Amino acid sequence: MAMGGNIMDFVQRFQTLQMHRDSYDELVKDLLMYSERIETGLRSENHNLATQLRDANLDLSDATKSRRDLQQQLHQLEAQTNSLSQENIHLKNNNPYVVVLIDGDGLLFKENFIRQGIEGGKQAAYALRTAILKECGQHASGVEVIAQVFANLEGLARAMRRDGSLDSESSLKDFSLGFTQGKATFDFVDVGHGKERADNKIKETTKWNLRNYNCKQVILGISHDAGYAPFLDELCLDESDRMRITILEGFPTVRELVATRINILNLTDTLFRSEKLVDKIVRNITPPAANVGVIGSMSAASVASASSIASVTSGSTVTPATSTTSTPATSTATTYARAIKNASPPPQITLPIQPRPVNVPRASQVKPAPWNPTPRGLDPTINVSQPALDSIKKRKDSNKLCNNHYLRGPCAKGDSCCFEHKYKPTKEEIAAIAFLTRLNPCANEQNCEVEDCIYGHHCPSVRDGACTHPYCKFPPELHPPGTKLRLNKSHDY
Repeated sequence: MAMGGNIMDFVQRFQTLQMHRDSYDELVKDLLMYSERIETGLRSENHNLATQLRDANLDLSDATKSRRDLQQQLHQLEAQTNSLSQENIHLKNNNPYVVVLIDGDGLLFKENFIRQGIEGGKQAAYALRTAILKECGQHASGVEVIAQVFANLEGLARAMRRDGSLDSESSLKDFSLGFTQGKATFDFVDVGHGKERADNKIKETTKWNLRNYNCKQVILGISHDAGYAPFLDELCLDESDRMRITILEGFPTVRELVATRINILNLTDTLFRSEKLVDKIVRNITPPAANVGVIGSMSAASVASASSIASVTSGSTVTPATSTTSTPATSTATTYARAIKNASPPPQITLPIQPRPVNVPRASQVKPAPWNPTPRGLDPTINVSQPALDSIKKRKDSNKLCNNHYLRGPCAKGDSCCFEHKYKPTKEEIAAIAFLTRLNPCANEQNCEVEDCIYGHHCPSVRDGACTHPYCKFPPELHPPGTKLRLNKSHDY
């Protein structure tokens, strides 16, 4: 550069340099301000994130604690539920009983019991209890029998004397006392005159007992009376109630009760009469004095005419037969007692004894045809030894073996299952577990498609046309057609 020059060139160059320096300072200043703003924002965001992280950690800690508390509560509730379930099962099966309610005006004990008075009543009570417990099979030792007979003692005694079943009406009163004294749970109740009194007591007592889980069966001695059919139809709307009712048969069950499809138990061989009472004694009414002599020489036709005054039940109105001899108008209708009082002397005419009904073979005596339900068919037979069966059945409550664990295993519930998993059963005991499990019906019945299903698809307790299990859980359709069912009520093993 030339040494010479104008001073203004330097000034201009200085000013240019100063401008660059100022621009540089501005840039640095702007950068510092921007950095400060960024730092402030980052610091604030970092503070917010730190706060959120702290809160999240607190929430996590609280959630972890809550989860643990809930898990403990869940375990406690599961334990309580299992305990309540076991207690419920225990209560349902604790003190089981069968109640027998008899309409004594129609279901009649055999006269050989009644003629013995008090002693005969005790024998009848013992025989009734024995017969009912026999129907309970292997559960008989744990079942109590309660029995109540409702009858009009005065009217029944009078009718039985006319039938020739009793020589003295007092024998029935003594019999009722003996029946009541025979067992603490047995009562013979005199309801007095009026048919509906016995009916109402039986109906209300039946409803009360069906509401009680401990009542395993209600046995009704009402086979003679079609008037109970509407009542039973109402009860049969609940299938579980229908399976808990049995009709006790003396006189052959009327068709209206048969139509309810309720089980029928016949004890006419040992306890009850199979025929109704018939008035076998007819007394003639004394005509006016002018015709007294005619009575002594009654022809066969006159005897036949006189027989029309027989009364069927005690206290019924008796209408004298029409006679060729005129009689006062006031004698056209009189009571049986008045006819006897007016007779002079009262000749007795004994009617022929009514023939007994022809014995028809019961369903249990007829061998059922081969049966194979579809589509599932019959389950294979399981052979089980009695000692192994007894060993498994003795296990109670939480000591019971888990069916699913030992038959299909392992149990999906694991430690939460309330049944035993650690026991090592023998092959015979495994067969016993399978046998007892089969006594529980499969929910899908014959429509089950599970190949290794451990439950039953038909009743395995049918022998010679009768179900031998007193508490069979299988519905009638899972029994061969015509099977005689016993006292049916679900029972937990």
